[in-house]
Amino acid sequence: MLDVGPFYVRIRKQVMPLITEYSVQARPDRRVIEVYDADAYLGDDDALAASRSQVVAGNGYHLYLRSLQPDIPVQITIRVWDHPQPLPAGCEGHVPVTLESETGELVVNQFTLGPAGGTQLPRPGVYEGHASWTGRQATADYYDQCTAQGAAERWTPDHIGQAWAACPTVESYVLDLWYVREPEPLED
Repeated sequence: MLDVGPFYVRIRKQVMPLITEYSVQARPDRRVIEVYDADAYLGDDDALAASRSQVVAGNGYHLYLRSLQPDIPVQITIRVWDHPQPLPAGCEGHVPVTLESETGELVVNQFTLGPAGGTQLPRPGVYEGHASWTGRQATADYYDQCTAQGAAERWTPDHIGQAWAACPTVESYVLDLWYVREPEPLED
């Protein structure tokens, strides 16, 4: 309640609507998942290297999400909002991100394995926001435990696949984005 003399005014929390949400599972081949505009084919070695310390890093056109393990599928969620959003509760880490999409189509790529999926943004443009993650360390610990046990017991490929599918923790990366402006014009 807001005290305005003898009267009280109830202030409602304004709800910022979610415009669209897309989720897909992807294998972090070589411990990396990429998110980029459908026309942004060239990667960025500096941004890829920065993902080692930042977990998520980009160059404006590519985002690299760095897992601590290379085989257990992770959940990638892209949410587009109409206004800036607070960080999700309970995230283990987060970084600010910017992503320019000239086509309005984002690709979630499994590095050398190819696309896991893609989504259409509400419109082409530059989006800002933040990336957050949960379950990263717990999934890596489970992976290390299974790898050691599998080597000691000489697990078959099927047994290893069953172990990955039975991971008790979901490693999850969430991109919360909002539109900020038109894309930069293409040069001739």
